[in-house]
Amino acid sequence: MSISGEVIDKQNEPVIGATVKEHGTTNGVVTDIDGKFSIQVGKNAVFDISYIGYKTKSVRATQGMKIVLEDETNLLEEVVAIGYGSVKRKDVTTAVSTVSTEDLDTRPIVSAAEGMQGKAAGLQISQASGQPGASPTVRVRGTTSLNGSNSPLYVVDGVPLTSIDFLSADDIADMQVLKDASSAAIYGSRAANGVIIINTKQGKNGVAKISFNAHYAWNKVCDHDKVLNTWEYKDLMNDIGTVKLPDGLTDHTDWAKEVYRTGNVQDYQLSVTNGTDKLRYYVSGGYVGENGVLKMSNFKRYNFRASVENEIKSWLKFNGNIAYSDYTYLGTDITTGAGANRGGVIPAIVNTPTYAPVWDPDHPGQYYNNFYGVNISSPSENLARSKDDKSRYDKMLATGKITVTPIKELNFTSSLTFDRENGNTFNFLDPHEIQYGRDTYGTGYDERYSTTVFVWDNVLNWNKQFGKHHFDAMAGSSYTQSKYSHSYISGSNYADSDIKTLNAANKISWTGTGTSASEWAILSYFARLQYNWSDTYMFTANMRADGSSKLAPGHRWGIFPSFSGAWRISNEKFMKNIRWIDDLKLRGGWGQTGNQSGLGDYSYLAEYNINRIQWFGAGYDANALPTRSQTTLSNPELTWETTNQTDIGLDLTVLGGRLTFYADYYYKLTKDMLMTITLPAGSAAARDLRYNGGEIENKGFEFSVSSKNLVGKLKWNTDFNISFNRNKLKKLMLTQVYYSANTTDYVNQPVVRNMPGKPLGTFWGYISDGVNPETGELKYRDVNHDGVISASDRTDIGDPNPDFTFGMTNTLSYKGFNLSVLLQGSYGNDIYNVSRMETEGMYDGKNQTTKVLERWRVPGQITSVPKAKFQMFNSTYFIEDGSYLRVKDISLSYDVPKYIISKFGISRLQPYISATNLITFTNYSGNDPEVNQYGNSGSVQGIDWGTYPMSKSFVVGLKLEF
Repeated sequence: MSISGEVIDKQNEPVIGATVKEHGTTNGVVTDIDGKFSIQVGKNAVFDISYIGYKTKSVRATQGMKIVLEDETNLLEEVVAIGYGSVKRKDVTTAVSTVSTEDLDTRPIVSAAEGMQGKAAGLQISQASGQPGASPTVRVRGTTSLNGSNSPLYVVDGVPLTSIDFLSADDIADMQVLKDASSAAIYGSRAANGVIIINTKQGKNGVAKISFNAHYAWNKVCDHDKVLNTWEYKDLMNDIGTVKLPDGLTDHTDWAKEVYRTGNVQDYQLSVTNGTDKLRYYVSGGYVGENGVLKMSNFKRYNFRASVENEIKSWLKFNGNIAYSDYTYLGTDITTGAGANRGGVIPAIVNTPTYAPVWDPDHPGQYYNNFYGVNISSPSENLARSKDDKSRYDKMLATGKITVTPIKELNFTSSLTFDRENGNTFNFLDPHEIQYGRDTYGTGYDERYSTTVFVWDNVLNWNKQFGKHHFDAMAGSSYTQSKYSHSYISGSNYADSDIKTLNAANKISWTGTGTSASEWAILSYFARLQYNWSDTYMFTANMRADGSSKLAPGHRWGIFPSFSGAWRISNEKFMKNIRWIDDLKLRGGWGQTGNQSGLGDYSYLAEYNINRIQWFGAGYDANALPTRSQTTLSNPELTWETTNQTDIGLDLTVLGGRLTFYADYYYKLTKDMLMTITLPAGSAAARDLRYNGGEIENKGFEFSVSSKNLVGKLKWNTDFNISFNRNKLKKLMLTQVYYSANTTDYVNQPVVRNMPGKPLGTFWGYISDGVNPETGELKYRDVNHDGVISASDRTDIGDPNPDFTFGMTNTLSYKGFNLSVLLQGSYGNDIYNVSRMETEGMYDGKNQTTKVLERWRVPGQITSVPKAKFQMFNSTYFIEDGSYLRVKDISLSYDVPKYIISKFGISRLQPYISATNLITFTNYSGNDPEVNQYGNSGSVQGIDWGTYPMSKSFVVGLKLEF
């Protein structure tokens, strides 16, 4: 018989695309744009009605029936991805965080990783640079390596990757973070820094739709430096006494206006999906374009992805995924970490005197550079150095997977992945426009590389229930092979800038041209056993063995075990009368993970440079052959860097699922750190050696709270997380101290000292006790009490590691309106502001900020700013509190009622607006407290020196579904 009906939600809105299935059969349909359906069924049929975000409902079939679906509020039934499998949230025995993806498609996010900031405890994400297309720095439970990589492993649809720059945030379905070793150990040698599992959107049974999402963002730079005008600058130069300026100079140029602009981001994403119980597909494509807040800089990305799932037989299923991305950076390689005299763009905005014009009136087409003996270049000229620098990458990721299920409890999956990335970097320096170009007659550079990775995985899963006993076993193998090729060529002496390719260069460098190639491979075996007794007592054991060609023979294999268990206390008889507790679970685990990232493909071998011998010119041998010189020593004992981690956690859900609480304590100890030592000259055949030596400790607490504050017509949800991590370098071998991060040329001393007993990245220098009111000099503390201020008085002066980081998201919904507010911040971290050494140092003829108007001038004057030409060292004078609270994102959207749009064949119409980085509460005087000149470095953090500035974004957008 034929049954018709309607599916709606509690607000009497139609549920579009809900699955209506006859119970016990494959007979089913989906609701149309009005929530209605019609289906042929047998007598006394029962329907199972389901849709994402709603509780599945079973009802007896009746003519003209109206089914009301209720919102799904039970987070315990949420499916969580783990390595090579998944479990329900309530059965998790390890530290796994789920990252909300609800607002990713309404924010001006270029890098998908940026969307995770502030969303999960233990996940520290900082945007070190505002460069278009820049990736953020990602840390999971602190820094674990001094010289190796500290970035997590990304697993996208089962494929391990080191970067997700190619991935559109709009394609992401869900993200999980494996934080402790007992969860991440299944990925063995690549999981020491945590694992982030990302599943992309796939086709679903009965869901047919076309989706379009577009937004446009305006970006405004966060820069509040005020500079001296010409009169004030001349007065300062008189105090310093090194530059004599003529009379009559006046203000001419606002350098900030010359190099900054209102940037923008355009993002357009289109997807098509459909599916039956046998065949499902999802196809998407899009474009992202970002023009940076610095002129001449931009980023573009084109992305395409397709996935198909076909149930060929009841026992045989095929999955295919292919993703392609093409992205280009233009003019983004600006000089940072250098002064205005070395091409630094941001310092030059302050350091260039305002009397100077942009262009030289006496030499048309050339930037002005007559600064009366001061060695600087204007920010416009420094920016022009990189205007023709272009880096283009294309990446293709293709996976084919077959799953065989011979019996219900057993399945075997074999997958083959092809991952190819090509890169091309092209640089050109105009031979006339800028001074450095004229000095070199123009230069060109073309670099290309290609990386091809094959991954072959085979996984066997067995799942069986014996009464109250549930077993889930998995065993498998994985083989990864990577091949890399690289070529480069450079030239100089261009006649002009009309033709920028290297065929227009008159000189091709015979030492700056060459090719190289390398390869590596990893073979792995892994297994997991999960046991669950009556959802009360749970145990999980993992083991992975990895063999890597990067390590020395005899030391290539690493065994990485892990164990975890959980006790659901709420299932015990003595808890039955405590009805307000829905779930109470105590869990704990221990595991080992490894790290080989940061190693070259042949790091255990002695490496050699090939030295070309001149063969051209009078007196040279036309048949000369190259020589070789050893650059590194071999190490036949080079092996894995290993991290041991213990985790104890508590999960609590109360009040009918309206309040959920997670708490974790962890202890991580990294041993056999991968290190590099530089030996004294002449002590061996080469000076550099890679070796294992040292230990790093990370320990801390994490707390997450999710609450459903209001659940009626007005919905209000809050998600809060906070993380406390303490980091310490415990042990070093061979070399007990590592110095890093030399500051401005005037001081030219390292400001970071890493040594045992101290946090990583500890700042080192002199303690400043203010300004001497009689002399105007900074007072430096005599730490060793010998009566003399000397290098021996340098000590630890700051810690870039925060005491805690946090994030809070509030979402409110009412009658189609949706408001989301994300707050995010950090507390207790120090920043060493090298930029101030350039803009407040008053040591030469550079212009300065208006802060120096407060400088000491006469004996007895009380001020915090020393005199011009004061004795400047790396000191606490330039240390600042980097704590901040930021309104990271505010998004407002409106779902146009379906009764209005359904007549046009539209199932969803949602306009939205948002603002990113809207307000930052901080005492930091620099442009942004989230900055780090050294980006992803583990040994150097919290340095601000002319980094590409962050910006505020204002977005308008539209989501449309048919």
